[in-house]
Amino acid sequence: MQDLAVVETDADDVDSTRKDRRGQRSTYAAQRIRDMIVAGELPAGDRIPERMITERLGISRTPLREAFKILEAEGLVHIEPNRGAMVVQLSLADVEQIIEMLIGMELHVAELACQRGTDAEIAEAERLHHEMVAAFERRDLLEYFNVNQLIHLQLFVCAHNDALTRVYKSESARIRRYRFASNREPSRWARAVAEHEMILDALQRREGAILRELLRAHHWSGWRATRKVLEPELP
Repeated sequence: MQDLAVVETDADDVDSTRKDRRGQRSTYAAQRIRDMIVAGELPAGDRIPERMITERLGISRTPLREAFKILEAEGLVHIEPNRGAMVVQLSLADVEQIIEMLIGMELHVAELACQRGTDAEIAEAERLHHEMVAAFERRDLLEYFNVNQLIHLQLFVCAHNDALTRVYKSESARIRRYRFASNREPSRWARAVAEHEMILDALQRREGAILRELLRAHHWSGWRATRKVLEPELP
């Protein structure tokens, strides 16, 4: 009986290990596909070719389909029976409405971030800023964009409001590839870095009212550049 118990435990451990590895592969696949969608490599409205993705990422179809479920929950893909996963297509009006909401949320948390953020949380915002600048100097646009988004999310971390953070993360994910579009304009990219310098300075000085107004100008400038790029492309 004791030997049997050992065998059962070992089997459970093996099964758990397999699930962990499959979960890691699904998470990895979701991140890679997310990046492809953001960069426009997988166009909006198109079906995602499963064979191409599995061969490129070196995974099987099971973790790929689990990755699709992760991305569907984020609003990036839509899974259709007998057709597979499709990249979600939003209209310009859809994107603008979400942008307006996200800007409003950031303006709301600006003063909270300055009031509630710990020294360690603000130091993390500074670390991310330097990482973003390094990506800008390397002209690594996708890495720059990904770190940029983490910086804005860090404001919500500093504000210590979990409900707002959940909504912000969810809605940001839905329009991630559309926000990326503004970085295709070189002048906007350089200007955004300079604006982030001032945003970081206001956060470090805990000047909430100034941070709020800097964020307002930063986001509306970014949206004007994004809209100019998106108007010929979106319904």
